[in-house]
Amino acid sequence: MSLRQTFNAFYTLLVREVLRFGRIWVQTILPPMIMTSLYFIVFGHLIGPRVGEIDGVPYINYLVPGLILMSVITQSYANVVSSFYGAKFARHIEELLVSPMPHWLIIVGYLAGGMARGLAVGAAVTVVAVFFAELNVHSLLALLGVAMLTSMLFALGGLINAIYANSFDHISIVPTFVLTPLTYLGGVFYSIHMLPPFWQSVSMFNPVLYIINGFRYAMLGISDVPIYTTYLILIVSIVLLFAFTLRLFHRGIGMRG
Repeated sequence: MSLRQTFNAFYTLLVREVLRFGRIWVQTILPPMIMTSLYFIVFGHLIGPRVGEIDGVPYINYLVPGLILMSVITQSYANVVSSFYGAKFARHIEELLVSPMPHWLIIVGYLAGGMARGLAVGAAVTVVAVFFAELNVHSLLALLGVAMLTSMLFALGGLINAIYANSFDHISIVPTFVLTPLTYLGGVFYSIHMLPPFWQSVSMFNPVLYIINGFRYAMLGISDVPIYTTYLILIVSIVLLFAFTLRLFHRGIGMRG
């Protein structure tokens, strides 16, 4: 494929994915905004005054980075896993596989769609946060970098889940039993320094903890873990998962619904 053909193929996939979640924004964008509002009301305004400050930051402001990134994680994952499995189920994924498009381009197209939804919902949640808390940006470059890398990583995770899924029930197993626990136990609502020593040690094995703290540092300038570990985990994980996904495509594993 020529460079122009490659761009046109990528652009077509991206537009299709954006239109897919954009047409049903009441189901894809609005619910996270409502859920975030409830988190701010319950945890920020009702529980927050009892917690006080964490690392010198009012609790309601401390919640903001975690809630934004939690939306980015879940929506990036959900978009790709549902879209790719839907393509398998409807059997039109075969049209892409027999087309001149290289496998890496198909993967990148789905990732871009997942990132578009994840970042769009993250932006919408940020707008909601303005009405409840004071927003700060310690480093805009780090903010954008962590958000984009996180969105890409979990979009890849959603694609792998969709490849292995054999039914619609299977695409909900990982979000329910893996993604949700890791996210909620990743320091969204608390600092790990508030935990007993044993659970602090256990938390250090949760990769989401490093990602959320990296984003919190970008917004508030505070973190429970070294910042370089955030980028190390994100970049290494993306490279490994992309290579693994590409191998699955080359071997044709899980490409039929």
